[in-house]
Amino acid sequence: MRRLIAAVGGAVAVAGCVAGLLCLGPAPARPGSTAPAAGAGNAGQGSVDTVESALRRTEAYPDDPAVWTGLARAEIERARTTLDAGPLDTADRALRRSVALDSGSNYGAVTGQGMLANARHEFTEARDHALRATRMAPDRPDAYAVLADAEIQLGHYPAARTAVQRLLDIAPAGAAYSRAAYDLEINGRPEDAAIALQRAVDSAETQDERAFAESRLGDLLWSGGDLDGAERHYRRALDAVPAYPYGQAGIARSTAARGRTDTAREMYGKLVERTPLPQFLLEAVELRRASGDPEQGGEGAALAAQVRLARADGSPVDPHLALYAADHGDPEVAVELMRREWKHTRNVIVADTLGWALHRAGRDAEALTYARRATDTGWRNALFRYHRGAIEQKLGMAEAAGHLREAAAINPYFSPPASRSETSD
Repeated sequence: MRRLIAAVGGAVAVAGCVAGLLCLGPAPARPGSTAPAAGAGNAGQGSVDTVESALRRTEAYPDDPAVWTGLARAEIERARTTLDAGPLDTADRALRRSVALDSGSNYGAVTGQGMLANARHEFTEARDHALRATRMAPDRPDAYAVLADAEIQLGHYPAARTAVQRLLDIAPAGAAYSRAAYDLEINGRPEDAAIALQRAVDSAETQDERAFAESRLGDLLWSGGDLDGAERHYRRALDAVPAYPYGQAGIARSTAARGRTDTAREMYGKLVERTPLPQFLLEAVELRRASGDPEQGGEGAALAAQVRLARADGSPVDPHLALYAADHGDPEVAVELMRREWKHTRNVIVADTLGWALHRAGRDAEALTYARRATDTGWRNALFRYHRGAIEQKLGMAEAAGHLREAAAINPYFSPPASRSETSD
């Protein structure tokens, strides 16, 4: 299944700080007995409880700007954990109320505005808010997390690394370690990324945080072809939050890799019925293809509908939608969507997707520029290497064979059924 190695996102020198990398510092103490019991609650339940608590505080203290900022953050977190963008509008209103009450040195509101802008894929705006907040309070950590996220999405990786290092220095906890892991992974250091993610697990303060870090560890190991290790971490994510969708997707992915196709298809069917994210829908479609089913089923229909909606409303484009259009729909639509996304999101995932869309549309010379940009950081990503190799092969370049071999070596479970004919010569 070609994109079951899908790039993840949501990124050391362990013994000291090496130029251009991150210093993690000493390992944190493990959480104490105050942490919630494993398995308590369902996906997003903690964030729902936090929102209800924040609402009660706004009723009790309606003239306190800090409580409105607290509500906004709770709503943004609920949007993240439930994969629903609806709470972002409530967060926006809460932040406006906070600013109306205190338009001066309101660090919390400025940082919250940056968080909201990131959630809406308005990354340049998020960066501006974050920089303003870091100037207001250079020794407070939250704005550096917002800044790191914005710089990553804008493709400003050295600047993102600087923000992450500052975050590590100020607050070496889960938020810093998960971002450090991404930086390390995309720079070709998966072993150190795993160390950072394990520290994120160990310092998790909520079960949602633990599930996120465990599933990211699963993705990291899957990307390197460690099926048993990946599955172990996906199950730990589900121990923390039983309905955690990325943990469920990971188990379905590893089940398919073990050849239990019917079981995996059933798992995906239940997952996308509840959480119809483009990534999960696309994995389900490609599992059908890999198992010899020419039909795309309801998953393909849902993706096609989401593609039409993305074209119509001008909203941020999930790269999985463009990959679906490129391989199973209209490549020209994929190019259209990713050119639009590239105007404000220039990370390596968008670069790879735009390059692949251009390739499928027959524009290989231009495609290669983006494929090179996606692979130049050193990320050991089988999907990126395969895409670059396929493009190079179309252009008759000698480097193609090496990149195609690398894709297979990085993850032996990687297989590109939708495009196998391109690389079978």
